[in-house]
Amino acid sequence: MERPLDCLNNLAQDDWLIGYNSHQFNKLAQELYLELTHLSACGTAPKIILAEREPLRFLASFIAACAANCPVFLCNPDWGTQEWQQVFDLVQPDIILGVGNRECGIGNGNNYQCPMPNAPWPMIMISTGGSSGQIKFAIHTWETLIASVQGFTEYFQLKQVNSFCVLPLYHVSGLMQFMRSFNSGGKLAILPFKAVEAGQILNIKQSEFFISLVPTQLQRLLENPELTEWLSQFNTVLLGGAPAWNELLEKARFHRIRLALTYGMTETASQIATLKPDDFLSGKISSGQILPHAKVTIRNQQGEILNSNQIGNITIHAQSLALGYYAKTGENQDIFQVDDLGFLDGQGNLNIVGRSSDKIITGGENIYPAEIESAIQATQMVADICVIGIPDKHWGQVLTAIYIPKQSDTSALKIQTLLKKKLSKFKIPKYWIPQQNLPRNSQGKINRQQLQEIATEFLQNSIT
Repeated sequence: MERPLDCLNNLAQDDWLIGYNSHQFNKLAQELYLELTHLSACGTAPKIILAEREPLRFLASFIAACAANCPVFLCNPDWGTQEWQQVFDLVQPDIILGVGNRECGIGNGNNYQCPMPNAPWPMIMISTGGSSGQIKFAIHTWETLIASVQGFTEYFQLKQVNSFCVLPLYHVSGLMQFMRSFNSGGKLAILPFKAVEAGQILNIKQSEFFISLVPTQLQRLLENPELTEWLSQFNTVLLGGAPAWNELLEKARFHRIRLALTYGMTETASQIATLKPDDFLSGKISSGQILPHAKVTIRNQQGEILNSNQIGNITIHAQSLALGYYAKTGENQDIFQVDDLGFLDGQGNLNIVGRSSDKIITGGENIYPAEIESAIQATQMVADICVIGIPDKHWGQVLTAIYIPKQSDTSALKIQTLLKKKLSKFKIPKYWIPQQNLPRNSQGKINRQQLQEIATEFLQNSIT
């Protein structure tokens, strides 16, 4: 396995970074590498917070930090003061790259000892959990990220991966697009999603590229006929980050979008299961087969492995698993039990039912919001929807729909009438709360904690 500096030195293509100056990237990465190795020679490798807004500087800084074997923390430059305080308290960085207009600054030196001081590979901390208010960093290494790349290339039977990236590079979904292209000798095009929406499209041959989207981005592109046609030309459109609703998938299939539904997370260095585009176009809607570097088992609450088509907790074994959360490494680093519930069908396809923690129990009935949200989306009367459970002394929880109506005159009663033909009575939300927008992060994940606060305030005001 090549180390980060070897990959940089062996990069022969001058035009691999589309939309940016590849030579400038190489030069900047080499300069930063020399600076960091000089600092490391004076003692322990410095801890680096990386929050560069500009993609070329972000990637050059990332590869230089990895080559110099420095612990690097990938951060969102748009975090608020409270979030940054969390990060600074946890990390106590020696060097800050980015964060607004600040230049890198050397800290006061705190005799830091990383959890794996003799690790042969650079430690890469990728942020997760920000949507719930508490930021955590999954501890990865160059080795775990490369395991994900190798699983991807083997699964799709590729030697080179060309990626068109519209997702944040500090997030695993954006970073892994860089990793796949950089380590396979492929090309990487980077463009903010807002620029794509505005029609500022780079001149590439889409049939040779992968693009990764979250469902809300796909929805917005499909609302524009020209961008729909543009998207239909891609070799593969990876879709993940949040559950996609049936209406959206049907629309994508109608327009012959080569969707690849994926399942993965920060802790697994992106996808560990993917539905190939031809299977999607033929009508399948699962998360597809498990990638070669991973294994998935479905277990009951006692830890026993279940048979095909039995719903249970998803347990992941993968070479790409994070070593734990900063600053603690996990005891079972090759096994990860997630909060998601699902099953493997007879063909080995992974099917996601919902999150165990999102399960709503009302009147003794177990309900998973994804089913109800999909039915509400299918009415075509809402632009966005999330179903949550509000505590209730009689029912335990009552279903509450927080939604964005497509039309100002859309009434909850109209939606409920349509749902009666599709859902059991106990699955139809009791409370309906219209909003102008829902709190989602850049990967499309909903902030359920914030929705609980919105619903509580709305209901209190309604009662009074």
